Amino acid sequence: MSAIAQHLRGTGKRVSGSDRLFNEEKKMLIQEQFEQQDIRCHFQDGSGIDPQIDVLVISTAIEESNIELQKARSLNIPVMKRSELLAAISGNKKTVAVGGTSGKSTTTAMIFHIMQECGREPSVINGAGLTSLQKKGLPGNAWVGKSDWLIIEADESDGSIVNYIPEIGVLLNVDRDHKEYDELMSLFETFKNNTRDKFIVNQGNTLSRQLSQDKMYDFGTDEFITDGVTSSHPVSSNARVGFSGSGFEQKGFSISFECNGIQFHIPVIGEHNMENALAATAVCNALGITTKECAATLQNYEGIYRRTQFKGEAGGVFVIDDFAHNPAEIACAMRACQSVGKRLFAWFQPHGYGPLKFMYKELAENVLSTLREDDFFLLSDVYYAGGSVNKEITSEDVAIEMQEKSNRVLFFPDRKDMLPYLKQNCSAGDVVLIMGARDVTLSDFAMEIFRKISKLE
Repeated sequence: MSAIAQHLRGTGKRVSGSDRLFNEEKKMLIQEQFEQQDIRCHFQDGSGIDPQIDVLVISTAIEESNIELQKARSLNIPVMKRSELLAAISGNKKTVAVGGTSGKSTTTAMIFHIMQECGREPSVINGAGLTSLQKKGLPGNAWVGKSDWLIIEADESDGSIVNYIPEIGVLLNVDRDHKEYDELMSLFETFKNNTRDKFIVNQGNTLSRQLSQDKMYDFGTDEFITDGVTSSHPVSSNARVGFSGSGFEQKGFSISFECNGIQFHIPVIGEHNMENALAATAVCNALGITTKECAATLQNYEGIYRRTQFKGEAGGVFVIDDFAHNPAEIACAMRACQSVGKRLFAWFQPHGYGPLKFMYKELAENVLSTLREDDFFLLSDVYYAGGSVNKEITSEDVAIEMQEKSNRVLFFPDRKDMLPYLKQNCSAGDVVLIMGARDVTLSDFAMEIFRKISKLE
């Protein structure tokens, strides 16, 4: 929502909006950033809805009982879903739409970074803020460029991905998150069919591979990928993908690998980020940017908000903040951080009772298979944003089930109770990983942990 608001303001539209967390006495940073862009912010009490408004835009999280939605209907103001407006915006642009269960925000950011550095001047509407744009005093998840190109993160969780008709579509992966596999594959197949030109997929993911349009547009993280089997052994040349990553290595907070004879060095962590970079490279090659140019520009890629984001180091203990919130993402973030330190304290706050009920069995399996002998997994109560929900499965239920299989799983109902534990038990060489979504206080909480460990509090 915030990215679309900024994009519309950047193209000259009059924009206002509300958020349940906006506060007049102590303004949120993003509230101040909006006002600096002449985007009017108001309370979610109906006071900002008047007959001068052309359209009310809402997310799928807004219930019919919302006071602003009710007032707009009473004034006969047209109502649009966020995804419908984004589809309308992208319909007037040459669009690159990045889809998949995980990695969308990072890949979108990498494509934008490469194109921007290579003078293509694209626009971007993303799910997370780019550090390079945040340094300009912006939220960082939107930018209005001078060219006709727009890069967007295309979300499948609400089914809206079927609304986009991009020039280039990207499918990073297909994992069970929000929806079952059959429904996801149906959505992504429609996404493919709606793509005007090139559809680029990850050949290293079993399900995304099934929607390949042409292997020579695709990418993969092994040198050779066969139909159904990823192999390190040479096979027939027609099995080779267009953009193949090999020789992955992580040293500290930087990764390196080779793609088509070109060496990449990127200041990020995790093998999943090699996949994201390969996807970005495949897209940019389709736009006439060479692999060598992609590698050169990604050397100064600055990352995005809450994606294995380094928060600080104190006494040899590293604190990292991440948006991971489904089983596959959580396992990826954990593995990335395991390469940084000798011991990992991975904390997760589930982002809703519905998502937890949907994924808790896979969450337990993925975490327990990823934990090393000296690592710990810490769990706290579900983040509850209000509304009518089924609380059938709780964090405590999941923790108890996991503790039956491992004594390395700890439960802290109130996350603040975890602070003295970390302060007492962390030592040089350890990594503390914070994971979760939706809760806007998580980044601040990561800094609170850092201050506690560094004895600043």
